[in-house]
Amino acid sequence: MPVLLGLLGVLGFSFTLPVTRVAVDGLDPTFVGLGRAAVAAVPAAVLLALWGERLPDRATLKRLALVALGVVFGFPLLSAFALRELTAAHSAVIVGLLPAATAVMAVARAGERPSGRFWVATGAGLVAVLAFAASQGAGLSGADLLVLGAVALGAIGYAEGGTLARDMGGSRVICWALVLSLPLTLPIGATAGLVAGLHAPADDWLGFAYVALVSQFLAFFAWYAALARGGVAKIGQVQLVQPLLTLAWAAAFFGEHVGAGTLIAALAVVASVVATQRARVGRTGARTLRNPAPGIDLSR
Repeated sequence: MPVLLGLLGVLGFSFTLPVTRVAVDGLDPTFVGLGRAAVAAVPAAVLLALWGERLPDRATLKRLALVALGVVFGFPLLSAFALRELTAAHSAVIVGLLPAATAVMAVARAGERPSGRFWVATGAGLVAVLAFAASQGAGLSGADLLVLGAVALGAIGYAEGGTLARDMGGSRVICWALVLSLPLTLPIGATAGLVAGLHAPADDWLGFAYVALVSQFLAFFAWYAALARGGVAKIGQVQLVQPLLTLAWAAAFFGEHVGAGTLIAALAVVASVVATQRARVGRTGARTLRNPAPGIDLSR
């Protein structure tokens, strides 16, 4: 079940780069990057009110701040600016570094201890992604560095959020991160949008709507639930398939060219994911889920 939840989350995330690329074509990247979180905070606040949630304690608030730094501010904002210059396909191969970065953060923040076999499988997947990036001519321009920064911050948000979801539930983690960030995301995003202008084609607004409601909100319900149940390091490797899905969508719906090398990379990545799921990952200082039942409980 954790792997299936992870794949469901990854499916939602896999459209993020292509539709962000569409959105920033006519909308300000700051508006897209932070405005999406401000919009997502509305249904998040409604859910928290329906659940009768109280403000988390100080220690939890600090951890939620790390979640927000990674997945509310860092990844969305930096990737939106990068996609003003890069194609979705180009960015996708760099985002392929995210699972390896998440595994490192799982050691640092989630108290997990992957086995040597796990790291070998992860390294194989990383090599496959890097080889694919090289074959596609992925370099290190300023925009590429923005994507790398997005990957680093996203890994922090994934690891901290997945760990916190063991106690709070995945849906609560992302809802609180969005609501607590609203005093910053709303004024900054709205100001950027008003200054730059909000006149854009319908496709741009559809892209914005997707990243606000799916990428920033619903996909995290499944993703954080999967990380909590299956472990941050192990489930994080499921995201190795995301760049390949993104490339498929970029080719199918946005006319970006994807060569024969994609198939070779796909097979290598899938093999790596299978190997990581069979490898042992220990956990130190593990906490017990208050709601260990499988699936996504929207009240948790």
